[in-house]
Amino acid sequence: MMNTGKTKIWLVALAVMAFAFEGAAYGTERRAKPVQKRVELSAEQQRKYDYYFLEAMRLKEKGEYASAFDLLRHCLDLKPDAASALYEAAQYYTFMRMMPQARSALEKAVVNAPDNYWYAQGLVAFYQSGKEQDKAVELLEKMTERFPTKLEPLFNLLEIYGQQEKYDRMIATLDRLEKRMGKNEQLSMEKFRVYLQMKDDKKAFQEIESLVKEYPMDMRYQVILGDVYLQNGKQEEAYDAYQKVLSVEPDNPMALYSMASYYEQTGQKKLYQQQLDTLLLNRKVSSDIKLNVMRQIIIENEQAGGDSARVISLFEKVMREDVDDPQLPMLFAQYLLSKNMEEASIPVLEQVVDIDPTNNAARLMLVSSAAKKEDYKQIIKVCEPGIEATPDALELYYYLAIAYNQAERPDSVLSVCEKAITHVTPQSPKEIVSDFYAIMGDMYHSKEQQEKAYAAYDSALVYNPSNITALNNYAYFLSLERRDLDKAEEMSYKAVKAEPNNATFLDTYAWILFEKGEYAEARIYIDSAIKNDTEKSAEVLEHCGDIYYMTGDVEGAVNYWKQALEKGSESKTLKEKIEKRKYVAR
Repeated sequence: MMNTGKTKIWLVALAVMAFAFEGAAYGTERRAKPVQKRVELSAEQQRKYDYYFLEAMRLKEKGEYASAFDLLRHCLDLKPDAASALYEAAQYYTFMRMMPQARSALEKAVVNAPDNYWYAQGLVAFYQSGKEQDKAVELLEKMTERFPTKLEPLFNLLEIYGQQEKYDRMIATLDRLEKRMGKNEQLSMEKFRVYLQMKDDKKAFQEIESLVKEYPMDMRYQVILGDVYLQNGKQEEAYDAYQKVLSVEPDNPMALYSMASYYEQTGQKKLYQQQLDTLLLNRKVSSDIKLNVMRQIIIENEQAGGDSARVISLFEKVMREDVDDPQLPMLFAQYLLSKNMEEASIPVLEQVVDIDPTNNAARLMLVSSAAKKEDYKQIIKVCEPGIEATPDALELYYYLAIAYNQAERPDSVLSVCEKAITHVTPQSPKEIVSDFYAIMGDMYHSKEQQEKAYAAYDSALVYNPSNITALNNYAYFLSLERRDLDKAEEMSYKAVKAEPNNATFLDTYAWILFEKGEYAEARIYIDSAIKNDTEKSAEVLEHCGDIYYMTGDVEGAVNYWKQALEKGSESKTLKEKIEKRKYVAR
């Protein structure tokens, strides 16, 4: 963050120097004395000037503005008419809102370097920012003569004349541009628009017609002529223009599309729909046009009541063609999903990823659908080629790791997580990186590689200290080894605090308290775990029995142990506990 104190200091220093500089360098001008004659520098003076100027530019790049300005003053002490130093000084004046000084410096720079285009352009921008449009126009007109190869001054003039509603001058400027650039669509359309503003319809249409005459073999301009007629209520002329194109090129996509607009505007609904169908089933029509047509059909269909049958039928017809652009099937899939037809969208989404394997949006839709059905095989089928096509798509690695876990393939889980981590960047979401390490921790623990598991959990918590799954699992596995119980309690408590009704988290915390001998408090949390455990898992039930026994409730303990046995517990000591009616350590 910028030090505002220092900023104020150098701004004050700069302002002081600027006022002093103004008195020295511009005092003669303010007293309306004649402009100084050009100063010719000796070789030694020129060397000094060059050094001061280049050093000023270097300091400017470093942000040392006050020092840079001081050096510019030295430059102008040596050569008061130096255009380069005057131009740079003007930037400082403008920054400090010292507009008279900025104007004076810029105007002198332009006078003393008349062949420098950028100085003149800077002065034009200054005039425009001060709403001095007439001065800007005067300078721009001179620039068109001084820099005949530059088109920007003419376009700038066109903009200003437009703001001033000086339509005659706009036309004259467009004519000048046309002489330099040749007749083209952009200029002709702008002329057409200006003539309409002038209410000279005859010249407006003549302009587009002249464009067609200039390029008689380019059907695009003839369609544009038809569109201009149609947009301005000349329906017969529009029809004739479109038919002229279609007589030469029956499959011309622009003309076909424009004919659809013609039928719509003239109220010929049946012909309009037929024309749209013709467009959609024509292989010579681009995917972009088909996409626009389908969007238009969807909107019209929704406005008419939302009967999806015709829309789906049209999509299916288009999809039977050789579709090599994923946009159309993607739009179809989104439409089906909007109509709650998720199952029907699946083969369409599969077509999308077949056409474009890098389309992650479609893949994630397929993953979402498979996840709802808990179909881990389908998730694997979708994600495996996905990470090959888009190696940086971390979300696909994540879903693949979960699916491999469901498929009981721990080595594959570890492999895909390790591969994902190689694609982590500083911009990667820290939460998902943390989840990869947490999953690795779970897998290493399942393979009884405890130290690797704990190292992975540590990494998970570095990326996301609030990863509650990592906190809970790390804490629980430590408690099973009866090690670092204080650390385990602290982590487990964070998880419970984050989700106070999570039965798994409550059970972990209760068990850690049990291992620490804090039985009364452990019973409070295990009761809450039982209350929130809708499935009444065997492990939680056995823990509850163990804790109840240590608090003196033998009958309650035996009751929970029996429930755990009925739930299919695989505990090696559970039957012994029930038979002996006492706690037996694992």
